[in-house]
Amino acid sequence: METCYIVDTHAHLDMKPLSSDVDAVIKRASDDGVRQMITIGIDRLSSKRAVEIASEHPNVFASVGIHPHDAAKSDSDVIEFLQELASSHSDKVVAWGEVGLDYAKEYSPRHIQKDIFARQISVASALSLPLIIHAREANNDALDILSSELEPGAKGVFHCFSGDIDVARRVLDMGFYISVTGVVTFKNAQGLRDVVAFCPSDRLLVETDAPFLSPVPFRGKPNEPARVSLVVKAVADIKGGSTREAACFTTQNAQDLFKLPAL
Repeated sequence: METCYIVDTHAHLDMKPLSSDVDAVIKRASDDGVRQMITIGIDRLSSKRAVEIASEHPNVFASVGIHPHDAAKSDSDVIEFLQELASSHSDKVVAWGEVGLDYAKEYSPRHIQKDIFARQISVASALSLPLIIHAREANNDALDILSSELEPGAKGVFHCFSGDIDVARRVLDMGFYISVTGVVTFKNAQGLRDVVAFCPSDRLLVETDAPFLSPVPFRGKPNEPARVSLVVKAVADIKGGSTREAACFTTQNAQDLFKLPAL
C-alpha cells in the first residue's frame, strides 16, 4: 500500500524554542512522517533566517514577507530587500508571506497594513510566487484587496483559516487554498471542522504554525512540525477517510501550490 508523507506548510523554525535545535526539530518531524516543511518569514530578519535554514536543509523551504504586525516598521527598502532575497534563492523560496491584515491586535494602523499588503501582492505576482495570507478578524477586507490587486491566475492560501463557510466559499472561488492548524482539534472549533467538511479535498492544506497552536493533547505547549500529523488525522476524521488518504491529498495540494519536489 502506498505510504504518503506529510508537508507542514507553515512553521516558524527561526522562533524559540524551535530555533534552539532546528536539526532535532526536523528529525522528530521526519520520524513522524513529516518529510517537508516551509519555514515562514514575517519581516526582514526572519525572512533572511528562513532562507538560511532552508538552504541548510534539503527538505525545508522558505517564504519571505512582511506580517501585518510589522507593516508600520517596513518600507520600500524592506520590500526590495525581500524581493532580491526571493529572486536570488528561487530554488528555496516557494511563497511570499505571511502577509495580510490583522485587526485583532492592530500593532500597525489599518491603512498602513492595507498599503503594505497591496504592495506585496504586486511583488508576489511579479515573482510568480503564491501568497500566504494572514487574515485575523479581517477576512472580508483581505479578500476585497486581493480581488482588486491580484493578477489573473495568481494563487495562494489563507493560512490558519479562521472564517466561516461563507468566507471559505469566497476564498475557494478566488482559486485559493484553505489551510488548517491544530485549532481543528480544539473542543470549541466546530465551525472550523464544518469548513473542513465543506472544503473540497483538493483545496485543503495542513500546517502547525509552530511554535503556536499545538493540537490536542498538546494544547498550551510549544508546537513543532511533527505534530502536524495530528492535524492530518483530524482532517481524515472529518472527511471520513483514512489518515493515509488525508496525507496524500494534502501533500499533493502543497506540491501543486508551492511547486515542491516530490520525494
